[in-house]
Amino acid sequence: MTAGSSIAGILLSLVLLMWLAYRGISVLILAPVLALLAVLLSPDAPLLASYTQVFMKALGGFVIAFFPLFLLGALFGKLMQASGAARVLALAIVERLGARRAVSAVVLACALLTYGGVSLFVVAFAVYPISVELFRAANLPKRLIPATIALGAFTFTMTALPGTPAIQNAIPMPYFGTTPFAAPGLGLLAGLLMLVLGLVWLSHRARHAAARGETYGEDGPAQAAVGEAVASSSASTDVPPLPVTLALAPIVTVVALNYLMAEIVSPRVDAGYLAQALYGAVGMDAVRGVWSIIVALTAGVLLLIVLAWRRLPALGDTLDAGATSAVAPIFNTASQVGYGAVIASLAGFTLIRDAVLGIAPGNPLVSLSISVNVLAGITGSASGGMSIALQTLGSTYLAMAHAAGIHPDLLHRVTAIATGGLDALPHNGAVITLLSICGLTHRQSYLDIFVVAVVVPVVVLVAVVWLGSAYGSF
Repeated sequence: MTAGSSIAGILLSLVLLMWLAYRGISVLILAPVLALLAVLLSPDAPLLASYTQVFMKALGGFVIAFFPLFLLGALFGKLMQASGAARVLALAIVERLGARRAVSAVVLACALLTYGGVSLFVVAFAVYPISVELFRAANLPKRLIPATIALGAFTFTMTALPGTPAIQNAIPMPYFGTTPFAAPGLGLLAGLLMLVLGLVWLSHRARHAAARGETYGEDGPAQAAVGEAVASSSASTDVPPLPVTLALAPIVTVVALNYLMAEIVSPRVDAGYLAQALYGAVGMDAVRGVWSIIVALTAGVLLLIVLAWRRLPALGDTLDAGATSAVAPIFNTASQVGYGAVIASLAGFTLIRDAVLGIAPGNPLVSLSISVNVLAGITGSASGGMSIALQTLGSTYLAMAHAAGIHPDLLHRVTAIATGGLDALPHNGAVITLLSICGLTHRQSYLDIFVVAVVVPVVVLVAVVWLGSAYGSF
């Protein structure tokens, strides 16, 4: 009876979390309230202790581990936007591919920026006005723009490509002792599959629209407002824009330094002091991935400031805005981690955990991919769903992987790819924001977003799990 009541409370809280998040209520409010609702419906679970000693402890632990990545990523993205570098790079790709390849140009522009560490929200604001010009010139339906941006910004560069500084690629590192370049061959293959399948779908939709005589359509007030917002956030117009090579330099720096630190420098560093309690009593494997991204993004931020100094007349304001924009994302994700920790402490979770782990017990990749994807869908957050899964079951999956002879790098890549898929259901914050930027509705554009950001990543995830199970990490 106790376990049954606890399971009912857990399921009720998960349903409410998904529904209320879709209704626009902040996760900062939902996570603790719904966690405590589950506690109330679970007999013998102490209410206040669950909040202060479980929820807040888990929340704080996540902030301690990942705040530098959120902060530096937000600063880098804001500087890329404010200096005009993001727009320069997007325009350079568009000019080389031309209006006839509008879809490919937009996807590749988004992919370059997000793989280089620019926030997907910054990318959407920077690339949307360019997409409008391209799609109008090619007379492609405006309703395809959100899916085109989503394919380049929400999918393979966020989860699959090795070395991406996206938080979805960083969160598994402390749990599995891996680096951002875990399972590079598998990641590259997965990224290529997502790109090709997404482009095939969007090209099919564009041809179908042309055959029906559908045209671009007219801009509404929402597009004009967004255009003004983007223009107001651009670099100073008193100086010429950055050359393409200089605009690209910070991104190359981030990717190159990330690799050098993770794969070459860190393994050779004598870090025996990490074994001391003062430094966490850990080994280099526990920190080298996070350290690598910190060094890479710091270098990228400093290089941007140097290169674009004259284009950033209000540097202090830009840095303040970047730092401020890091706070909400990390606390939203950390609150979801706290929610997961409370759920994991309840009696009913043991039965749920055993049921999940019982899926293909000889192959933890299967249950890992299912649990991460489902939790990402429920929370409407790739990083949130992953964090809950790893907070509650990360050590268990690692032990199962060792027993099954599965390399931790493969666990890392499957986990990262699994965050992309159900996370992009209609209640996802990034989806809602993207549609708002484009001035379109779910009814007009969500079908194509669903295919490129949900269906395609899930299909690729299945392929990755099969390949990883058959051939291991590569």
